[in-house]
Amino acid sequence: MNNAQIADTFSLLSKLMEVHGENSFKAKSYSTAAFKIDKLQVQLKDVPEEKLSSFQGIGSSLKDKISALLQTGSLQILNELISATPEGILEMLKIKGIGPKKINIIWKEMEIETVGELLYACQENRLKLYKGFGEKTQNNIAEALQFYMNNIGNYLYAGIKTFAAQTEEILKEIFGENKVNITGDFKQQEPIISNLEFVIEGNAQEIKNKLTVNPAFHFEETDLDTLVYTINEKIKLIIHPVEHELAVQKLITTSSSKEFSDTLLTNYPAARAADEASYFSAIGLPFIPAYMRHNAQILTACNPVQMAEIIQAGDIKGLLHCHSTWSDGNNSLEEMASAAKDLDMTYMLITDHSKAAFYADGLSEQKVHAQQNEVDELNKKLTPFKIFKGIECDILTEGRLDYDEETLSSFDLVIASIHSNLKMDETKAMQRLLGAVKNKFTSILGHMTGRLLLSRSGYPVDHLKVIDACAEYNVVIELNANPRRLDIDWQLIDYALKQNVMISINPDAHSIAGINDINYGILVAQKAMLPAAKNLSSFSLEAFEKFVTEQKQKRN
Repeated sequence: MNNAQIADTFSLLSKLMEVHGENSFKAKSYSTAAFKIDKLQVQLKDVPEEKLSSFQGIGSSLKDKISALLQTGSLQILNELISATPEGILEMLKIKGIGPKKINIIWKEMEIETVGELLYACQENRLKLYKGFGEKTQNNIAEALQFYMNNIGNYLYAGIKTFAAQTEEILKEIFGENKVNITGDFKQQEPIISNLEFVIEGNAQEIKNKLTVNPAFHFEETDLDTLVYTINEKIKLIIHPVEHELAVQKLITTSSSKEFSDTLLTNYPAARAADEASYFSAIGLPFIPAYMRHNAQILTACNPVQMAEIIQAGDIKGLLHCHSTWSDGNNSLEEMASAAKDLDMTYMLITDHSKAAFYADGLSEQKVHAQQNEVDELNKKLTPFKIFKGIECDILTEGRLDYDEETLSSFDLVIASIHSNLKMDETKAMQRLLGAVKNKFTSILGHMTGRLLLSRSGYPVDHLKVIDACAEYNVVIELNANPRRLDIDWQLIDYALKQNVMISINPDAHSIAGINDINYGILVAQKAMLPAAKNLSSFSLEAFEKFVTEQKQKRN
């Protein structure tokens, strides 16, 4: 073990001691030792053990630890700290701009344990509510986190969308506008993308020759009938070379699951067509979009009428689940409502956080009353657009909601969500969720599993039991459209629809820009073939007012 490695070990020990809130003097002494050891002109491994303490700053305690490192390559005290530290916290130490003292607050006070959770908290303006975390610090941390997360293996659809479009443009400039088509998981609108795939007309060697001259594309391998590259040394690019006559068929099969593709090729005649719609027509099927090509059953079950009812962006009529500066939003209530109105929405449900969400500056009963007064005034000003009075009410540990009945009755609708004490077993998680679903004031169950894609798997839930309970108690299930959540998972929507449970695609917007997240919810809802008629945020203003009236009657 050389000096640099020894120094890195003591540096990590120092940081972890600070992260765990241990003696700051001791932690600093290890940090100082790391600095001095790194500057030594002689390698400590070449120094006799009895002479280690002759160097300035190396006392008897440090000498023993250096000896242990040189002999075993590890330190027991460090191993114990690492074992007691969540993986995500160790990962945070790798990110520039987040020091151990801040990580201590993030972990111990904010109860955040993963990089993804931390980025989400930045986006919700939670960090700046804590001492030492101003808006500038929060923005710097968010920027550092985004940079870090963009350099690891998998990507959110939302995170890679712009890069995918840019890559497609570059490839079209090289090979021709009509010879390049994006395919794979991206075309299928998968929430998580591990690589970008393109169908390119031409033979493999020609494609390879043309990409060789572009330094952004680094050739990795030829895998069966594909070419594999990395772009900018981080994102995997898979290219499917194909002859012109077979390009459409290749586009369809590469933007389908293996089950769908194999069944299609086995049971239907190959066809040559100018585009995908013409291909399906030629083999006697209605057009099946890529987002629906995830199982073979759709080939025989697809119904043109049913497919025509699948939700589209233009079907959203109102924005439910929006936050303002009353709690942890970036924009005022009027700014959020005006932005929704400018997007041709006819209503908005404002749902700031309830009082238990202290980290999000949740609303006390007095603030609830004051906000509702502002809603009344704005509704006079913005008519015919209407703001409905709502709350994102915390589901407390035992399954209760976070206000008394008098306060809860003042809201038009209540979204019930879990935000704290997320480390639960299934029994505890189900107790809380079912307790909230059975509560007569709950109209919508928010982000059912608490997951954050690529960051947090969410608490263990018996999804079908929760859906059954929502059916029994007339509770809508949210499809939270934040691209880090997309919760309820789209694969559960079919079961919910069969149980006659309504879905609501909600942006969970904490800013005007966040309103646009609704589109990511629509993309995954399409994969589930969600009809617009079964989506609450697609209701007209009149139909939504009727729904509110019915929910208020449920309380009685």
